Amino acid sequence: MAEKPKAILLAITAAALYALSTPFSKMLITQIPPSFMAGLLYLGAGLGMIPLCFVKNKSSGTATRKITRQDLPYIFGMVALDIAAPIFLMTALTKVSAANISLINNLEIAATSIIAFLIFKEKISPRLLIGILLISAAGIILSFEGIVSLTFSPYSIFAFLACICWGFENNCTRKLSDCDTTKIVIIKGLGSGTGAILVALITGERIGFSSFIFLALLLGFFAYGLSVFTYIQAQRFLGAARTSSYYAVSPFIAALLSIAIYKEFPGVAFFIAFIIMAAGTFVITKE
Repeated sequence: MAEKPKAILLAITAAALYALSTPFSKMLITQIPPSFMAGLLYLGAGLGMIPLCFVKNKSSGTATRKITRQDLPYIFGMVALDIAAPIFLMTALTKVSAANISLINNLEIAATSIIAFLIFKEKISPRLLIGILLISAAGIILSFEGIVSLTFSPYSIFAFLACICWGFENNCTRKLSDCDTTKIVIIKGLGSGTGAILVALITGERIGFSSFIFLALLLGFFAYGLSVFTYIQAQRFLGAARTSSYYAVSPFIAALLSIAIYKEFPGVAFFIAFIIMAAGTFVITKE
C-alpha cells in the first residue's frame, strides 16, 4: 500500500477507535468522577502501550529519531493539554448527551487546522480550507441540533474548551511525530493520566475499588492509546491539519453509537449536516 493511502487509513482507524470514547465514557461517568475518569483513560493508554515498546514496528519504513531537549516544550505542552482536555470533556458528559458531545467534538478539527496555520505555519491549500470549512459548518449545525439552550450552558463550554485544548495538543504532537510513536503515547498516557488523577485528588474526588476502574483502563487503551498511536503514524505523512480532517469521521461514528446505545434519534439537521460533511470529506480526499 502506498504511503499516503496507508496514512489515510491510519487516520480513519484512529477516528474509529476514538469514537468509542464518548458513548462508553458516558456510561462509566455515572460510577467514576470526571477527573478520575480522565486520568484512568490516559493511564490505560500509557500502560497498554508499554508492551509495544518491546515489539519492533515494521509497518512503517520511516526511521524514528530520539527525543531531544528541544522537544521538551512540546512534550510538556502535550501532557498539560492532555490533562485539561479530557477533564473538560468528562465534565461536559455529566450533563450533556453523548450524541451531542460527540458532534461538538467536530470543532477540534477547526481548532487544529487554524492553530496549525496561524502558529505553526503549516500550509493549508484552498481546497483543504474549503473542506475544513464544510466539515466545521456541519459540526456546528449538529452541535446545536435541538439544543439551542446549550449556547449559554457552561457544560457545552467545557466541551468547546476541550476541543481547543486538543487543537493545540494535536499540533504539539505533530512536532514529535517523527519520534518513536509508542514512547510518545506512553509519555502522553502516563504523564497526563497521573496529572489528571492528581487534579482529582486535589479537588476532593474520591473513588472506591471496583470493576469500573478496569473498564475505564481498557477503554483508555483502545480509544486513547491505540487511537493516538495510529493518529501520530498518520501525521508523519499527512500533517496535523489534513490528519484532523480525515479524523472528522470520528464524531459521526460516536454519534451513531450514542444513538444506538441511548436511543437518541436525530432530526432533519443531522441529515443536512451529514451531506455537508460528506461533501467536505470528498473535497479533501480528492485533493
